[in-house]
Amino acid sequence: MGRRTFLLIAALAVAAVGTTMVFLYVNGVNDRALANQQPVQVLVATAPIAAGTSAAEAQSAGALEKQTVARASVAPGALSDITPIADKVALSPIFVGEQIIEDKFGQPGSTSNLPIPEGKLAVSVQLADPARVAGFVSPGSEVAIFLTIEGGGGARSEVTRVLLPKVQVIATGATTVVSTTTTAEGETQTEELPKALLTLAVSQSEAQKVVYGSQHGQMYFGLLTDESEVDESDTGVTAENLFD
Repeated sequence: MGRRTFLLIAALAVAAVGTTMVFLYVNGVNDRALANQQPVQVLVATAPIAAGTSAAEAQSAGALEKQTVARASVAPGALSDITPIADKVALSPIFVGEQIIEDKFGQPGSTSNLPIPEGKLAVSVQLADPARVAGFVSPGSEVAIFLTIEGGGGARSEVTRVLLPKVQVIATGATTVVSTTTTAEGETQTEELPKALLTLAVSQSEAQKVVYGSQHGQMYFGLLTDESEVDESDTGVTAENLFD
């Protein structure tokens, strides 16, 4: 074996070892990153599930699968298997990507009922994609509601502040395209905007605020986690203090 041949074989061996080490290192980094997120498995809808469909039927149809997500992203009441709801039916439509929540299933014949917590009532608002956190809000999510509304002195007195610091979303509707017409400086413009209905569980006082705010101002939802902090006493932002 010539010297050049020996050196070539040695170089190839070193390259192979190096490639293997890089591969193992990258995989190790990915594993450690996933481990730091405290991954858990939850059931997720991979196809639309109509109200009245049992969990067992949905699973048989391939509409459910387990997915690994970070613990912080798990919706309250999300399930990892259908055992608690196998013989129960969806109380309202479940859309692709939704985590499967026990409260969204009930006994056959009760599909007209929403999973409304005791002492609460349900109200719905229609929001465009940006105002509903680009579609990341789902049943079981908790949100802070922000409202932009006139303060009494015209457009320059508009204020944006927290309307409700923490509200539970109990249902989401399908996204539809809504035509919105605006007039500015004598010109009329029509936009086609995707919007969706979101149903909230609220008290009477909270419902009154949501209804009034939706009719007189513009709402934005902020998606909450266990670590989120919302200061309800903050007086909000206006044109005068925006850059303070």
